[in-house]
Amino acid sequence: MSNAYEEYMKQIISPMRQELTTAGFEELTTPEDVEKFIENAEGTTLVVVNSVCGCAAGLARPAATQAVVNSEKKPDHLVTVFAGQDKEATAKMREYFEGYEPSSPSMALLKGKKVVHFIPRHDIEGMPMEAVMQNLMGAFAANC
Repeated sequence: MSNAYEEYMKQIISPMRQELTTAGFEELTTPEDVEKFIENAEGTTLVVVNSVCGCAAGLARPAATQAVVNSEKKPDHLVTVFAGQDKEATAKMREYFEGYEPSSPSMALLKGKKVVHFIPRHDIEGMPMEAVMQNLMGAFAANC
Protein backbone atom coordinates (compact mmCIF):
# COMPACT_ATOMS: atom_id res chain seq x y z
CA MET A 1 0.00 0.00 0.00
CA SER A 2 1.38 3.38 -0.92
CA ASN A 3 2.01 6.11 1.61
CA ALA A 4 -0.25 8.46 -0.38
CA TYR A 5 -3.13 5.99 -0.07
CA GLU A 6 -2.55 5.49 3.65
CA GLU A 7 -2.45 9.24 4.24
CA TYR A 8 -5.63 9.72 2.20
CA MET A 9 -7.45 7.06 4.24
CA LYS A 10 -6.27 8.60 7.52
CA GLN A 11 -7.71 11.95 6.45
CA ILE A 12 -10.99 10.42 5.30
CA ILE A 13 -11.62 8.40 8.44
CA SER A 14 -10.35 10.95 10.96
CA PRO A 15 -13.81 12.49 11.55
CA MET A 16 -15.29 8.99 11.86
CA ARG A 17 -12.84 8.22 14.65
CA GLN A 18 -13.32 11.61 16.30
CA GLU A 19 -17.08 11.23 16.49
CA LEU A 20 -16.58 8.51 19.08
CA THR A 21 -13.41 9.74 20.79
CA THR A 22 -14.93 13.19 21.28
CA ALA A 23 -17.85 11.46 23.00
CA GLY A 24 -15.48 9.76 25.45
CA PHE A 25 -14.70 6.46 23.72
CA GLU A 26 -11.14 5.18 24.05
CA GLU A 27 -9.76 4.04 20.73
CA LEU A 28 -7.92 0.71 20.78
CA THR A 29 -5.73 0.55 17.68
CA THR A 30 -3.49 -2.47 18.27
CA PRO A 31 -4.05 -6.03 19.42
CA GLU A 32 -1.92 -5.21 22.45
CA ASP A 33 -4.21 -2.28 23.33
CA VAL A 34 -7.24 -4.58 23.14
CA GLU A 35 -5.65 -7.35 25.17
CA LYS A 36 -4.42 -4.97 27.86
CA PHE A 37 -7.82 -3.31 28.14
CA ILE A 38 -9.84 -6.54 28.22
CA GLU A 39 -7.52 -8.35 30.62
CA ASN A 40 -7.92 -5.47 33.10
CA ALA A 41 -11.60 -4.69 32.41
CA GLU A 42 -13.86 -4.48 35.41
CA GLY A 43 -17.51 -3.57 35.37
CA THR A 44 -19.28 -2.95 32.08
CA THR A 45 -17.83 -1.87 28.75
CA LEU A 46 -19.55 -0.71 25.60
CA VAL A 47 -17.48 -1.69 22.56
CA VAL A 48 -18.31 -0.06 19.23
CA VAL A 49 -16.84 -1.77 16.18
CA ASN A 50 -16.60 1.33 13.98
CA SER A 51 -16.76 1.30 10.19
CA VAL A 52 -16.71 3.64 7.18
CA CYS A 53 -20.13 2.50 5.93
CA GLY A 54 -23.22 4.66 5.86
CA CYS A 55 -25.00 2.74 8.60
CA ALA A 56 -22.08 3.45 10.93
CA ALA A 57 -22.20 7.15 10.09
CA GLY A 58 -25.95 7.61 10.13
CA LEU A 59 -26.92 5.09 12.79
CA ALA A 60 -24.28 3.28 14.84
CA ARG A 61 -22.05 6.15 15.96
CA PRO A 62 -24.89 8.61 16.67
CA ALA A 63 -26.95 5.94 18.43
CA ALA A 64 -24.03 4.88 20.61
CA THR A 65 -23.10 8.41 21.62
CA GLN A 66 -26.70 9.48 22.25
CA ALA A 67 -27.54 6.32 24.19
CA VAL A 68 -24.64 7.01 26.55
CA VAL A 69 -25.65 10.66 26.95
CA ASN A 70 -29.35 9.94 27.49
CA SER A 71 -29.25 6.78 29.60
CA GLU A 72 -29.58 6.90 33.37
CA LYS A 73 -27.40 3.80 33.69
CA LYS A 74 -24.17 3.88 31.73
CA PRO A 75 -21.31 1.49 31.06
CA ASP A 76 -18.19 1.97 33.14
CA HIS A 77 -16.01 2.04 30.03
CA LEU A 78 -16.44 3.09 26.40
CA VAL A 79 -14.05 1.69 23.79
CA THR A 80 -13.90 1.40 20.02
CA VAL A 81 -11.99 -0.49 17.36
CA PHE A 82 -12.11 0.45 13.67
CA ALA A 83 -12.89 -2.41 11.28
CA GLY A 84 -11.06 -2.23 7.98
CA GLN A 85 -8.55 0.26 9.39
CA ASP A 86 -7.13 -1.22 12.57
CA LYS A 87 -7.59 -4.77 11.33
CA GLU A 88 -5.47 -6.56 13.90
CA ALA A 89 -7.08 -4.71 16.83
CA THR A 90 -10.54 -5.47 15.47
CA ALA A 91 -9.69 -9.16 14.99
CA LYS A 92 -8.38 -9.32 18.57
CA MET A 93 -11.53 -7.68 19.96
CA ARG A 94 -13.72 -10.08 17.99
CA GLU A 95 -11.98 -13.00 19.74
CA TYR A 96 -13.81 -11.87 22.87
CA PHE A 97 -17.19 -11.89 21.06
CA GLU A 98 -17.47 -15.66 21.34
CA GLY A 99 -20.51 -17.02 19.53
CA TYR A 100 -21.07 -13.87 17.47
CA GLU A 101 -20.22 -13.55 13.79
CA PRO A 102 -17.94 -10.65 12.76
CA SER A 103 -20.09 -7.65 11.91
CA SER A 104 -19.27 -4.04 11.07
CA PRO A 105 -20.54 -1.88 12.49
CA SER A 106 -21.59 -3.64 15.65
CA MET A 107 -21.79 -3.00 19.37
CA ALA A 108 -21.16 -5.26 22.33
CA LEU A 109 -21.85 -4.69 25.97
CA LEU A 110 -19.40 -6.62 28.12
CA LYS A 111 -19.45 -7.45 31.80
CA GLY A 112 -15.83 -8.09 32.53
CA LYS A 113 -14.76 -10.14 29.51
CA LYS A 114 -18.18 -11.65 28.76
CA VAL A 115 -20.61 -10.34 26.12
CA VAL A 116 -24.00 -9.75 27.74
CA HIS A 117 -25.60 -7.93 24.78
CA PHE A 118 -24.63 -7.76 21.11
CA ILE A 119 -26.01 -5.63 18.29
CA PRO A 120 -24.86 -6.84 14.86
CA ARG A 121 -25.03 -4.82 11.65
CA HIS A 122 -28.37 -6.37 10.65
CA ASP A 123 -29.94 -4.86 13.80
CA ILE A 124 -28.49 -1.42 12.91
CA GLU A 125 -28.76 -1.11 9.13
CA GLY A 126 -32.16 0.18 8.02
CA MET A 127 -33.37 0.78 11.57
CA PRO A 128 -34.36 4.19 12.94
CA MET A 129 -31.56 5.65 15.06
CA GLU A 130 -33.96 5.83 18.00
CA ALA A 131 -34.54 2.06 17.82
CA VAL A 132 -30.81 1.39 17.99
CA MET A 133 -30.53 3.84 20.91
CA GLN A 134 -33.39 2.11 22.75
CA ASN A 135 -31.76 -1.27 22.14
CA LEU A 136 -28.57 0.00 23.79
CA MET A 137 -30.33 1.84 26.58
CA GLY A 138 -32.31 -1.31 27.40
CA ALA A 139 -29.05 -3.25 27.62
CA PHE A 140 -27.55 -0.57 29.86
CA ALA A 141 -30.61 -0.65 32.16
CA ALA A 142 -30.44 -4.43 32.47
CA ASN A 143 -26.65 -4.76 32.88
CA CYS A 144 -25.03 -1.55 34.16
